[in-house]
Amino acid sequence: MLRLSFGAESFPIAGTFTISRGSKTAADVVAVQLERNGFKGQGEGVPYPRYNETVPQCLAALEAASAKIETGITRESLPALNLPKAVLNALDCALWDLEAKTQQVPAWKLAGLSGLKPQVTAFTISLDTPEAMAAAALKAAHYPLLKLKLGRNGDSERLAAIRAAVPSARLIVDANEGWDESTLADMLAHCAKADVELVEQPLPQGKDDALKHIKRSTLICADESAHDAASLAELKGKYDAVNIKLDKTGGLTGALEMAKAARAQDFKIMVGCMLATSLAMAPAFLVAQLADYVDLDGPLWMKKDREPAISYAKGVMQAPVTALWG
Repeated sequence: MLRLSFGAESFPIAGTFTISRGSKTAADVVAVQLERNGFKGQGEGVPYPRYNETVPQCLAALEAASAKIETGITRESLPALNLPKAVLNALDCALWDLEAKTQQVPAWKLAGLSGLKPQVTAFTISLDTPEAMAAAALKAAHYPLLKLKLGRNGDSERLAAIRAAVPSARLIVDANEGWDESTLADMLAHCAKADVELVEQPLPQGKDDALKHIKRSTLICADESAHDAASLAELKGKYDAVNIKLDKTGGLTGALEMAKAARAQDFKIMVGCMLATSLAMAPAFLVAQLADYVDLDGPLWMKKDREPAISYAKGVMQAPVTALWG
């Protein structure tokens, strides 16, 4: 029989993290632990208001489902509980961790991977004025890949200022649904001029049919429009890539399934994260082994991460130690 424990945790971030929808000063997560026969597995999920999930809602869902969980859920039976995706993510990753600890086999091997290689991760430049974002980009110029949060009036000025500040940096952009059809062509032209490699979710979910017809010289990646493997069919012809996040797929199991399906359907793959700690990045690091773009910089925004934490150096992310996860 499993023993479940869970709770909410808040990790202050350094400064303020701003996207088109608003700002955050802390990473608010739900952490779970599953214990069986003296072995413990842990996982972390991020309830996200964009997907109608909150921390209190997720805690209530865990409390209501605790008896069913403790009777002995598996990764295969977990989706049938119909829990919030952040909760499913935390539980699924805890089950992977528990299985790895119990069998004394690393999670990457259980997932059928050949090993774990260090990964270059994007470093996010929070949405701000052109001058502030240019200064932040210059300060972060030692990172190999910068991700620019856009999606408000003045984005063309932001792009120009940032490119002038860091003329040789690799850039990707995340508009977080902040553009519309009337400005799309102009903004994509500005992205091309700034040599942006990839643009995430330029239009709102459900209002992105214009992407079927727009000419582009940069990759367009679905984020809010891409949830799991079943959502891929709706994205064909509109997007070139998909951003896989474990809080959208309901865990590592669904993320690996989505990565396999995306590759089979000729999508490029990005693996991303919500604002979270190393415990959330650790299972996502397995998906990063299959990705073209990696955006797992959440812990770099923390004033204090979990211990042991994932090691980052100049934008290169190392594999998590098994004492953390997997």
